[in-house]
Amino acid sequence: MINVITRSSFDVTVGDKSNTLQDWHIYGNFKIYMDKLDELFRMQQSLNLRIGVNTSAMSDDEKAKWILNYCRAIGQELAELTDSVPWKWWAKYQSFDEQNARVEVVDIVHFVISLAQVLGMSADDVFKAYLEKNKVNLHRQETGYLTKDQSDSRHI
Repeated sequence: MINVITRSSFDVTVGDKSNTLQDWHIYGNFKIYMDKLDELFRMQQSLNLRIGVNTSAMSDDEKAKWILNYCRAIGQELAELTDSVPWKWWAKYQSFDEQNARVEVVDIVHFVISLAQVLGMSADDVFKAYLEKNKVNLHRQETGYLTKDQSDSRHI
C-alpha cells in the first residue's frame, strides 16, 4: 500500500539547501515534486480538446479506437526516432541527429499521455502504477526472470 499526501507545504533540507516546498506529493518514502507531470497531463488534455478529442467522455468503442490511433501514432514516432540514428549499417551517409531524436521522444510522450488519459489515468495514477511496476521488474531481475508470470502485474 502506498500512503499518499498531496498539496502539502513543509520545510525540507536537501544537501546544504533548505526550502519550504509546496505541492509536493509523498508516496511512502518517496518525496516527489509532481507539478511537472501534472502540468504535462493538463497541457495534453487541453491540446486533445482543441483538436476535438475528449478523452474523459469516451464509450468503450471510442476508447478502443483511440487506443489504436495512439498506438499507431507512437509506432510512427518510433520510426522517426529510429531515422534519427544511423541504423543503416550499409549506408555511409548517415549521422546521428540528437536534436531530432529529442523531438521524437517528446512526440512519443504526447501520445503516451493521451493513452493514459483515454484509460482514465491521471499523472498520479501513472506515477503510482510506475512505482508498482518498477517493483515487479526489479523482483523479476532479482529472481532471474526464468518464466513469464503475467499475474505478477495484475495488482497494478
